[in-house]
Amino acid sequence: MDADHQARIEAGLERAAVVLGDVTAPVMAEFYRRYPDAQASFVHHLPGNPASLEAEMVGNTLYYVMTWFETPAEARIAFDSSVPHHRVALGVPPDWYRGFIEAFLDVVEPAAVIDEGDRRVWAELREALVGLVERNRFE
Repeated sequence: MDADHQARIEAGLERAAVVLGDVTAPVMAEFYRRYPDAQASFVHHLPGNPASLEAEMVGNTLYYVMTWFETPAEARIAFDSSVPHHRVALGVPPDWYRGFIEAFLDVVEPAAVIDEGDRRVWAELREALVGLVERNRFE
């Protein structure tokens, strides 16, 4: 674990929480702006309450952002099963999976980063999480 990286992510997330509050709505708006067809998929997979699925996906992404520098093996294991499962069983393309992570980071990161050191850590985090999707693309 890199304690400095972890501390920067935690401090950034705290700053972002103060500035942005609950990021679910802005993350989903950005994701749907980029992938408008994905909205129907959320409705299809949880027709009675797609907002619940949206909140779950934002929460999962937040979890991996929060824990990447502490327990990267946990994220690797999760992504190695989740990305192929979403693609094969649920018809969710890897581009949506990657796009969701990028939308989350694009919403949160500007409020989280205050200096070049933060920028480097968030870029490393982005590369790592997106890389987990890409290594499981299998297309």
